[in-house]
Amino acid sequence: MEKNNRMADNNSTQYDMDESLNVFNEPLIPCSNDPVTGFFRDGCCNTNEEDVGSHTVCVEVTQKFLEYSRFKGNDLSTPVPEFGFPGLKPGDAWCLCAARWLEAYEADMAPRVFLQRTHKRALEIVPMEILNQYAKDLN
Repeated sequence: MEKNNRMADNNSTQYDMDESLNVFNEPLIPCSNDPVTGFFRDGCCNTNEEDVGSHTVCVEVTQKFLEYSRFKGNDLSTPVPEFGFPGLKPGDAWCLCAARWLEAYEADMAPRVFLQRTHKRALEIVPMEILNQYAKDLN
């Protein structure tokens, strides 16, 4: 798999990032810069082998999903200023862990997905047929 060297932050730390391609094998479109999302906090659902959670699925957050996530032990709506996390609100776009999205799907709590903003490595966990059912950016 092709890798790209990218700067992860302003501290000059280098990471090998997997090629930035979406589920259609096209260039990955940014998911969100407000709030800034992604494993690398670059606004995209980029990933690499260090991203154990595979933060690769770009979703539109819903209240239903935020409540589900909090119930599962991951409160995404409460700000955590010490980590620069503003907390999410319905309508925000966010790079979600692929396994958490699949878990939410199985519980009928999954938010809609932006396929052009979802990294192709999400397909290692979530079948394309399922993602298509939740596509927000297709007809």
